[in-house]
Amino acid sequence: MSKNLLLIKRLKIQNANAQSSPYSIGFPAITAWLGAAHALQRKLQQQTHYDGLEDLIFMGVGIVSHNFYLHTYKNNNQFEQDIIATGNPLDKSGKRPSFVEEPRCNLTLSLILEFDTEDHNDLIDAVYHTLPKLKMAGGDILPFKKEQISLLHLENDYEIHSLTAQLMPGFCLIERQDIMQTAMQTGQDALDALLDTIKITHSCSTDDTTNKTTWQTQKQQKGWIIPIGIGFQGISPPQKTQQQRDPDTPHRFAESVVTLAEFIMPYRLETIQDILWYYQPDLKNDLYLCQQQKPSST
Repeated sequence: MSKNLLLIKRLKIQNANAQSSPYSIGFPAITAWLGAAHALQRKLQQQTHYDGLEDLIFMGVGIVSHNFYLHTYKNNNQFEQDIIATGNPLDKSGKRPSFVEEPRCNLTLSLILEFDTEDHNDLIDAVYHTLPKLKMAGGDILPFKKEQISLLHLENDYEIHSLTAQLMPGFCLIERQDIMQTAMQTGQDALDALLDTIKITHSCSTDDTTNKTTWQTQKQQKGWIIPIGIGFQGISPPQKTQQQRDPDTPHRFAESVVTLAEFIMPYRLETIQDILWYYQPDLKNDLYLCQQQKPSST
């Protein structure tokens, strides 16, 4: 099945939200990137001076990280790291106002957007002029060149080498929900399965003859595996509430859904489906998820 892809290469984002889930700090959640693609889609559809974009739809989003810097500080005598918070203006009494600490990060990433539109002659020019007006993951998009945006057409899912060559060096984010599913089939709790997978265990042994101590570091799974937020589950029925942001859309309370994901090098991708994330709502179970249609088992 042929695919049209919009590639935005090595986009630099400053002060993005690093609260990847309610339980973890790190790479921004999947919902942030699909939300950014949806916001870009809506802005492009409103561009009246470009032809053929009113029916533009971004279906899938691929995420490739090239550089990541978390705003934290660690003294030489400290074990834990501290969040570098913003310096808010003083209040009337001359004291710092109360605020919720938000972890921030700077990152460089490439986005692969699968799109569907018959006329995409003006798409690159429209994206170039529209993207700087938006935020991504709550962060500011730094100036970029028009040459960083390109279009690709793949005749089938396996014709991916022309894309992966442009993504090196980098790390593609893929879903690893299969790890948690396997652990939970043995009776393990979901949170315990997540923590056991990402924890690092240190152990040491001492040779009685040489009195030499050797340290070993182990993980349950090989690879760069992280917890990541992929959506929400509704915990209240849709209803109207006071002062809701959209008066025409029912409001409901929800809690985050967290699973495992893995960073892999682009050359390990076998098909384009291995990297693309899609909205996959399950309304019967009150789930609003971002998932991959073909989760990788490598």
